[in-house]
Parts: sequence; C-alpha cells; structure tokens
Amino acid sequence: MAYESISIFDIFKIGVGPSSSHTLGPWKASTTFIEKNKKQLNQIKKLRVFLFGSLAKTGKGHGTDIAVLLGLCGEDPELFDVNKINETVSKIKQEQKLTLAHEHTIPFVVEKDLVFLYNESLPFHPNAMTFECEYENGELFSDTYYSIGGGFIVQEEINDLNLSTVQLPFPIDKSSDILHWCMKTGLSVAEVVLENENAWRPEAETKERILKIWNVMLDCIYRGCHTDGTLPGGLSVTRRAAKLNKKLLKNQTYQNREEWFELIKKGGTHFQYILDWVSCFALAVNEENASFSRVVTAPTNGAAGVIPAVLMYYVLFCDSFTDDKIIKFLLCASEIGCIFKKGATISAAMGGCQAEIGVSSSMAAAAICEGLGGTTKQVLQAAEISMEHHLGLTCDPIGGLVQIPCIERNSMGAIKAITAAQLALQSNPFDAIVSLDKVVNTMWETAKDMNVKYKETSDGGLAVQIPLSLPEC
Repeated sequence: MAYESISIFDIFKIGVGPSSSHTLGPWKASTTFIEKNKKQLNQIKKLRVFLFGSLAKTGKGHGTDIAVLLGLCGEDPELFDVNKINETVSKIKQEQKLTLAHEHTIPFVVEKDLVFLYNESLPFHPNAMTFECEYENGELFSDTYYSIGGGFIVQEEINDLNLSTVQLPFPIDKSSDILHWCMKTGLSVAEVVLENENAWRPEAETKERILKIWNVMLDCIYRGCHTDGTLPGGLSVTRRAAKLNKKLLKNQTYQNREEWFELIKKGGTHFQYILDWVSCFALAVNEENASFSRVVTAPTNGAAGVIPAVLMYYVLFCDSFTDDKIIKFLLCASEIGCIFKKGATISAAMGGCQAEIGVSSSMAAAAICEGLGGTTKQVLQAAEISMEHHLGLTCDPIGGLVQIPCIERNSMGAIKAITAAQLALQSNPFDAIVSLDKVVNTMWETAKDMNVKYKETSDGGLAVQIPLSLPEC
C-alpha cells in the first residue's frame, strides 16, 4: 500500500536561494512542465506563465520569475552556475526569446508572458502557478502546479507526488512512531532513519550524499563569512557576517577553511563568544541565500541557516568533527522535518514563519540533543520545546524579500534550538506535559487560524510598517 515516504534528501536539497517555496519549487515545476512536454517541445508556439497568490505577491522579491525562466531553459538548480543568473535572465529579456530545455526557441516577452496575478489565488494552495501553451496546430494545453514548501511541488489532481511504494522497515508519521521504533529496537533516532534510508539505496551512498550536503553547508557558511557588501533587491541591507567574523577573530589571517576552524576553536568557550559565532554562522548562510547563492534547503531556504549554524556549534564547540556524528545529526534532524511536513506544513504561505524557522529550529534542537547524549524521549522533548516557542510566528518579509526579518530570525532559531536541547537534557522527559505530536497539531491549527496577510504575502506586519514597492530582481 502506498504511503508518504520522505527521504532525508527530500528534506535537505541543494539549490539556489532565496526561497524554497518561491524559487526552488517554481524552478522544479518549470522543469517538470518541460519534461511532460518533451515529445512535443518543438511544437510549442507560445507559452505564458501565471503566478497566483503568495507566488505573485512576494514572487519578485523571492526570485520566482528568475526561477521560472531558468527552469524553462532546462537548468538544474543544484548545478547551475549562480554567477550566471543575471547574465542569463538579462539575455532572455533583451532578446525576448526563450529556449526551452536548450532545444526549442520561442518568442517570450517576460513583462507580458510571465504574469503576476496579485489579487487572484487558487483554493488548493496559496503558491500556485499555471503554464499555458499553444502548439503549432492551434491546440492549447495548460498545467497547474503548487509549491507547497521546502521545494516540494504537487498538482491538485495528483496530490500524491511523494507517495511511494517503497516499504520502509520503520514507517513513521508521528513522533510517537519514532518512540515506538526506538524503544522496540534499541536504536537511536538517527539509526532508525538510516535503516529506512537503506530501503532506497545502499548505506554507503546515503552517507556519501549526506556528507555532500554538509560540505555544501560548509561552503555556504565560509562564503558568507568572507563576503562583504550589500544584498540585492533594493532594501540596501548591509551584510554583517563577514564583519563579525573579522571582529571575532581579531583580524587574524588564515589560508583555508581548516585554519579558520582552528582559529575559531582557539578563541575559547565562553558564552558570549559562542553565542556570537552561532549568530555569525546563521547570518552567513542567509545572506548568501538572499544573494541567490547556492544553499541547502533545510527544510526551507528562508530557514536554511538554522541547522548549519547549530551543526557548526556541535562540530567546533562540542568536539564533534567526525563524519559519523555529522551524518547522525542530519539524519535525526531530517525525521523531525518529515513529521512536521506530514502533520502540519513547512510552507510559510500556509503557516507563517512558524512553518519555516520554527520547524528548522525544532529539527536542530532534536539533532543536537541526540548528539549530546539525549535519550529518545529527550530528543523529542527538545523538538517540542523549540516549536512551542515559535508557535504563531508570522511571515511578513519587507518588500517581499527574504531579508528582513528573515536573516536575523535564523540566528534566533539557532539559539532557541540549542537552548531547547539543553533544557531537555537537564529535564526528566517523563514529567513533560506537552508531547511533540500535540505541538505539531497545535502548529497546524494555528496555521489555519492565522490571518492570510501574515502568510508570506507582505500584506501585514513589518512589511506594511516599512512600506516598499515590490522590487524588480
């Protein structure tokens, strides 16, 4: 029987910023549409793309238009050279032509054929996009996709794109399932997840791919900590991570990443120093994300800095720089993300920022708790504590950009994750009154009750206190 099987590589995806739901999802929808039309690609005469709801309202600030164009061109978000984004998009706009999948060129006027329907929304999900094409014989074809968060896409009539016939040895839908399997087998959360991943591929391949995810995170942190300047989009936000990095290291010099690590570790372990570094790591990732750089969706792009920042804390300040510990950290984190994906949402357009920063913080809290020796009950308690204190968090990006308050929120989410883990480690989980499953349910009910203007529309909150027109990216 088919059921929703979500792999660690569904939760952690390598892609391009600034948004998983508004950039990566539309990019994937565009490539999916092209793939479906592969046989008649050369017969396409005209093509128009319509963006609805949240995709329209914050799409330009999130780079949705850029993602659609690159996806239609057949580019891969994991491999495409991010330094060529502006050049590629500018060429399409200037020539008013679009080459589908590098094969078939059609007339395409971006201002006319890529339509932002700011006042229209489709009922199935706020992040909707429709591709409408005309073939040479006059036949019309349209296809609608929904970007439901974390880079996942579905179609209304086929809303089971993540259903799998793979039978996992330890099927998990709720945190109570995790507890059941861990108690029955004596395995940790990470070990249970690894056994499930073995149903998809050899264990060695899984571990290799997880370490690749980690290396992309590391590259992103390192770039962000060494790149000055102003973020694109019109807000003129100054990048802070590089300045903070220099300040914390007192302008000491180094030649590579490994020497950088050693200097950070030599700085000590006092509270303020560690706190500043965790914030620096998180800022670095999300400044890169806001710059259309390569990041890891974790579980979204807007929250991409939380897990790398906490993992760096674990590696550098808890003496955990071994492949095995890093792999287990990410395995454990991924399963908490799966639970929120199944039981609530990881889409800010559906649930506000509690669905992004809240979920990522909960994931990181569970992973660091297990890494520091927490029991399964303490691991789940850490995840619960973290989300409990993100409930109701709104998504109100100024100017529709993933910058204010999004970048700082990653630092806050990382610190909350570490605090939640420490609370769980110093507590008796049998005394806990609230379970993780209850918090997942509460988050979903809160999401449904939340006013739509606080769900990634830039129609409320900070976005209207600092009124700006949507920027052209």
